Amino acid sequence: MEQRPEIEKRIHEWLKECVEESGAFFLNTIEKGRPKSRPISFHMLEGGINYFGVGAMKDVYRQMQENPYVEISGLMGKGKQFFRYYGRAVFTDGDELSELALNQPGYPVMKKIYTKESGRRFAVFHLEDAVAEKRAMMSVLETYHL
Repeated sequence: MEQRPEIEKRIHEWLKECVEESGAFFLNTIEKGRPKSRPISFHMLEGGINYFGVGAMKDVYRQMQENPYVEISGLMGKGKQFFRYYGRAVFTDGDELSELALNQPGYPVMKKIYTKESGRRFAVFHLEDAVAEKRAMMSVLETYHL
């Protein structure tokens, strides 16, 4: 059986493939009982855990506070495969991971948006009690429970 760090590394590779092929993957939340979806591209693997982030001043953050169960999904394999990664979003305390996130290569715009001067905070989260699936249209190719 694969250990969590190896599973998280595999999920990170799926996320990278999505961003490389289509520029984004999707974060899905609930707003007043209805689904909401938005493209995002930020992810980082730190300490064997996949982290994501959203602006703490945005509706998506409020939605995730009200209902922490989310799904992240995206296309892979030139659109012939997709992944689903769903579970309970847990936000990190403090600014250490947020600062690390903002210093990741490839996200220079985020450093301009989320500054102490602007009062905008980049809230970093990971998924717990999660399931990750790599799928083809009619079959599940890989499944991991975290």
